[in-house]
Amino acid sequence: MFKHILIATDGSPVSSKAATAGIALGKDLGARVTAYSAVEPLPPFYGEGYVPDQKTINGFERGAREVAQKRVDAIGKKAKAAGVPFASVVTNADTPYAGIIAAAKNRKCDVIFMASHGRRGLSRLFMGSVTQQVLAHSKIPVVVYR
Repeated sequence: MFKHILIATDGSPVSSKAATAGIALGKDLGARVTAYSAVEPLPPFYGEGYVPDQKTINGFERGAREVAQKRVDAIGKKAKAAGVPFASVVTNADTPYAGIIAAAKNRKCDVIFMASHGRRGLSRLFMGSVTQQVLAHSKIPVVVYR
């Protein structure tokens, strides 16, 4: 069925549970797994008379990349323990959903495995979710873990 699973993570508890389930699916199918985490651009931040210098911005970006790498490394440990072939990808992405879809396409994954989100009610209506955006824009099948 599926031979290469992209597991998207944002580091949340439900994302961690989804990663565990994605690895189990990979093991059951004899598939390999690629973990992915997006690094979003920093929003503009400044106060009256204050604009951060490039060194400060670079520090924030480096920190965000390190956090994303830790997220995919945690999935790698789970995959290794399960004996599932593993790779990881961390990229800069304008939006997480676009990064997820691009990573799956570039890595030739045949399914995207990701968590649903925890929002309900009006916040879900107004804010949407990365999962909804991936479902709406991906041509690759998406498995949503709840």
